[in-house]
Amino acid sequence: MSRTEKNRRRKPILGIAISLVLVAGVAGTLYKQYREEPKTIVIKKNAKVKTDIVKNNNVLNFPDYYKTTKEDESGLLEVLNVESKLVLVNKDRKLPDGYEPDDLIYPSISLNGAVKEKTRMRSEAGHALETLFASASADGYTLTAISGYRSYDRQVSLYNNYLSTRGEEWTKAYSAFPGTSEHQTGLAMDVSSPSFGNALEVEFANTKEGKWLAEHAHEYGFIIRYPEDKVDLTNYHYEPWHIRYVGKEYATYLYTKHLALEEAMPAKK
Repeated sequence: MSRTEKNRRRKPILGIAISLVLVAGVAGTLYKQYREEPKTIVIKKNAKVKTDIVKNNNVLNFPDYYKTTKEDESGLLEVLNVESKLVLVNKDRKLPDGYEPDDLIYPSISLNGAVKEKTRMRSEAGHALETLFASASADGYTLTAISGYRSYDRQVSLYNNYLSTRGEEWTKAYSAFPGTSEHQTGLAMDVSSPSFGNALEVEFANTKEGKWLAEHAHEYGFIIRYPEDKVDLTNYHYEPWHIRYVGKEYATYLYTKHLALEEAMPAKK
């Protein structure tokens, strides 16, 4: 066989070999991408939860504890994401001076003896409260919106009154220092019931309405903000009447994981 004929036979074989290598390389790349691509939505089943949707492999993205603040002259951290429904204010994190939400509404709910002026909330939270109250009523329970949005000046008045009538220890345990109140965000509401005299007391947790609220609030985007076993984290005593709007997905996540809002926020300086 001549050298020319041998070269003619080698070229097709070499071409086939190169094609196989390229195909294998592309297949390997696609497989790797498929393996590394995270799941975007996971739907979990829970007998107590109607909708339990959690994103990104069972982890929702909460705002970073420190990246959402700057240090204030008072030594507290001033929040920067004040318009977020996940804004976190507590004894260490304050709202900007003079902050007032620009979308406050009066929820369309029965007052049941409450004062209308005290029922204001931010729009999204207020409409969610309407649905929450309607669902409670459909199940045979009557809830009352006792205290929603409070201005800075109103909180000053309340805080000083508590200091003079209840003392410093009680006041620090149950009332927020002006500027650090969740009520000023327009996302919180104190809830009670006519059957409990519309009182804001720990015993509300033992009423039928209090139990319903604790079990179902997350379905409408609310959490019990200051749980009984999270006092060391929130630095507030148990308040079964205080609900806070964070949105359905986040509320469901916190409820099913049994987390306070502080626990869900990554804290990296």
